[in-house]
Amino acid sequence: MYPGFAKRKLPGRLMRWFAVPAMVFMGLAVALAQEGTGGGQNAAAPAAKNSGDTPATQSASTTPTPKEEVISRETSTTFKVRVNLVQVKVVVRDSKGKLVEGLKREDFQLFDQGKLQAITTFGVETAETRRERTEAAAKTQQTAEEETHGDKMALPERFVALVFDDIHLKMEDAIPVRTSAKALIEAMAPTDRMGIYTTSEQLKREFTSDKADLESALESIVPRPRMSQANSVTNCPDVSHYMADQYVNKSNPQMLDIVTQETLQCMFGGDQRELMAARMVAQSALQMELTAGDADNEFTYRALEGVIRRLSGVPGERVLVLASPGFLLSTLYTEETGIVDRANRANVVINTVDARGLYTPNIGGDISAPYGDTAMTAGYKTLYRTAEQTENAYIMSDFASGTGGTFFHNSNDLSAGLTRAGAAPEVSYMLGFSPQNQKMDGKYHAIKVTVLGKTKYDIQARRGYYAPKKVNDPGEQAKQEIAEAVFSQDEIHDMALELQTQYFKTDETQAHLSVVSRIDLKGIHFRKAEGRNYDDLTVATVIFDENGNFVTGGEKLLEMRLLDKTYERLSRTGVTMKSSFDVKPGKYLVRQVVRDSEGAQMAARNGAVVIPY
Repeated sequence: MYPGFAKRKLPGRLMRWFAVPAMVFMGLAVALAQEGTGGGQNAAAPAAKNSGDTPATQSASTTPTPKEEVISRETSTTFKVRVNLVQVKVVVRDSKGKLVEGLKREDFQLFDQGKLQAITTFGVETAETRRERTEAAAKTQQTAEEETHGDKMALPERFVALVFDDIHLKMEDAIPVRTSAKALIEAMAPTDRMGIYTTSEQLKREFTSDKADLESALESIVPRPRMSQANSVTNCPDVSHYMADQYVNKSNPQMLDIVTQETLQCMFGGDQRELMAARMVAQSALQMELTAGDADNEFTYRALEGVIRRLSGVPGERVLVLASPGFLLSTLYTEETGIVDRANRANVVINTVDARGLYTPNIGGDISAPYGDTAMTAGYKTLYRTAEQTENAYIMSDFASGTGGTFFHNSNDLSAGLTRAGAAPEVSYMLGFSPQNQKMDGKYHAIKVTVLGKTKYDIQARRGYYAPKKVNDPGEQAKQEIAEAVFSQDEIHDMALELQTQYFKTDETQAHLSVVSRIDLKGIHFRKAEGRNYDDLTVATVIFDENGNFVTGGEKLLEMRLLDKTYERLSRTGVTMKSSFDVKPGKYLVRQVVRDSEGAQMAARNGAVVIPY
């Protein structure tokens, strides 16, 4: 449905991460739980020894000797995400817009390319479950101090980019919509982070939980047209982008006649002898307005792409709220599908709000214009404005429906619309399914969610997903896989993983953060060969600040070639791994993902740590 465009690039900080692994991959120490192998000696070989080798060379050069049962080393190798699991978040409302609670797995049906799928995982998301996750993450912190000066870490889970289309906004729309946005800011949960952006790119307030800072940014929201309104100085003739599109692209001759008559009245005093001159001015005005309007739309698309790229680099749910009066597609149809395509690839939901509220066209034109509609043209131009309103709304509807979002329109309650578009719903449902015989072709799959029963519900859910695509370049494949894994907050429990964070301050401005992981080997599939039990564990640890910005991270490969006696002991005790990072005092989100090579099982946990200043 939505063809792929350019490949989505990783955020610049991650590109630097992969380009210079030695600068970012901190040493992760590993030790066997309770006691080492081989007479109590630590069997882990030095990590730096082979850190520059390719994966194939590393495997060959670090083959354990008979006395070496475990080798730990840094690696640029990464793991594959469970590509066969597709998760769909669903919000259900009744005919009055009220959220529907109490639904169960059997109440839903999910279709992939029109084929009914078995829902393999099901969960209910509420404020209580979000609070429990935050508390569980906070419990991963261990510190020698009895208290952390009252500081608490609210785990960032939702990232909302509030985008004001100041290129197309008019002042009469800008003031109500920016005032109404305060309700959305006040409705932010402790786990929400919001950023404020504009399509003119004159305002960028990055993701934060500081409500006062966000509210102060709203005062800067004013109309900033880039290229359009070329005739705004005189408004003679008064031409809209819709009228220009109708004449130039749709070959509507009536449009030129109307604009010519208006030009004759406002520029030549109605002198019919100047009809040809008026016609030439009208043609020029229509062409200029089309060029300017298309340029403004192009600026808008580029700004939205930038916000989507920014959202793709945050670890959590990603929502883009677009407050706009809408704008005309004109000839840029591929740009619209490109925005939807990029949003779907980055798992970004676009919710749109018509900033005009309940719109009624101005009969006689804008009273602020020096020249209003003439008696001859007023009726026609009122019809054009009505038609333009409908046309402008199409793109807002398409952005929302194409990404599983909602389009709020035809209402003056902008506070309710923005809150509904950006605030976390009180209850939602998470459905998971595993497509059968999925091909690694990177194609778009349309999905549909329905609720059984005769009651008509409004269902908000993503409209599709992209199947993973096999990449021949191992380096590119590694980047895609690691980014997909760490920029998520979904916890995976294929294997048991316990996470603890510890720190000590080296001075007032620096601290040493340790992430200690205990991995239960029971249930992990080992390959038996030559009297040993073979498996590799890849462990990736990433640190984000409290607003979801990437700070640092590292990856480690643990090669296990265990004798039966060691295997039996470690099956009882598990293995403990420790990764260390130098950071500044502050609040941090810790994300760790573990995968074993033999069974392709995964575990993922989130942690939080507060290092007081």
